Formats: sequence, C-alpha cells, structure tokens
Amino acid sequence: MTQPSFVPIVEADQVRRAYQLRVPSIWTQSRASELRGTGQPTGTLLGSPGPDQGFALKLARRFEDRLVLAPGESVEDAIAGCTAVAMRRSARFGRAPVVHDLTFGFTLWGFLGGAPADLVEARGPLFRSAGHHYQLQRAIADSVPDRTLRLTPEAVAERVGEWHELLVLPESA
Repeated sequence: MTQPSFVPIVEADQVRRAYQLRVPSIWTQSRASELRGTGQPTGTLLGSPGPDQGFALKLARRFEDRLVLAPGESVEDAIAGCTAVAMRRSARFGRAPVVHDLTFGFTLWGFLGGAPADLVEARGPLFRSAGHHYQLQRAIADSVPDRTLRLTPEAVAERVGEWHELLVLPESA
C-alpha cells in the first residue's frame, strides 16, 4: 500500500530500485555436445534413449532364479544382454521399461526355457562377456528388428522355434 507524501519515512524503509537483469543474448547451438536436427541421432553404439531405463535392471533381477542357462553361460551376461533388448523395446514405445519388456527379451533369446538347440548355440558367442562390454550389449539389442520389437511376449513365446525370422544376428556371431 502506498504511503501519503506528507508522512515521513526513514531512509531504511524507503523503496529501493529493483535489480535490473541484463537482456540475454541470442542462443545458438555452439557446444559440441548439443544435438542438431529434429530427432535423436541414430547409428552404431548410440543406443535407444528412453525414460527411466535404469528401472529395467531392477526388474531383471526378478528373473535370476528362472533363467535356463547352457554350460558356459552366466546370469550376469544373460541379464545384461536381455536388459538391453528390454530397454530398446520400451524406448521404441516411448515409455519406461516394464516387466513385459524383460519377459520379451528373455523369451526371445530362450533364457526362460524351451529354446531350440540352434538358438542356444547361436546366442553363446554373442552373450559371452556381455555383462562387461557395452558393444556386445548393443549388438544384442540391435539384433532385434523393429518388427520383432512390436510383438507381445506371448507371440514371441509361440514363435521361439522360428527365431531365425525374429532375429538378425551380426556376421561375427
């Protein structure tokens, strides 16, 4: 409320000037880490960014006691590779990972049982040391084409015997 001009005011109570912020200069994309273009860049080792993807690691631990491993395979490698698939699938739909994404990944690669012998043989070199190598995790996730990512875990379970149609393995695997 304003004070009439005839009422005396001590100097400490007088209104002070407001701080004036400078007008910012024009913004430009000048830093090396800034994204250019309208979308997320794609390519080798760039991954599939999505919201709250680390939650997939917590969900993956629920599958530890149900995994069916061949001799020479480790739980850590299976979790690392299938979690990469789950994170890619959830990012494809623009959401955080859910248990169905992990069920999808573990079923697709035959870690929940019922995997054909040729799938178990083919996944061996690809999953070996995947828990320690980002490149292997990316190769596993990139082996699943978009058309397969759109399938439900139940549809993948029905077609696990036709895994050649569901996966595109890298040449070195």
